[in-house]
Amino acid sequence: MNVARSFNNWRKYRQTVAELGRMSSRELADLGINRADIHSIARGTAAR
Repeated sequence: MNVARSFNNWRKYRQTVAELGRMSSRELADLGINRADIHSIARGTAAR
């Protein structure tokens, strides 16, 4: 994997974690997401 792709994946990961982290627990529950799952979901998003 090249450096640019790695950087973009890292950026997507951090953005997803930040966006989900700003949501309230109720908003996350409405989406079917547990707060403990945020990092796992962000890893999946960055891998796409």
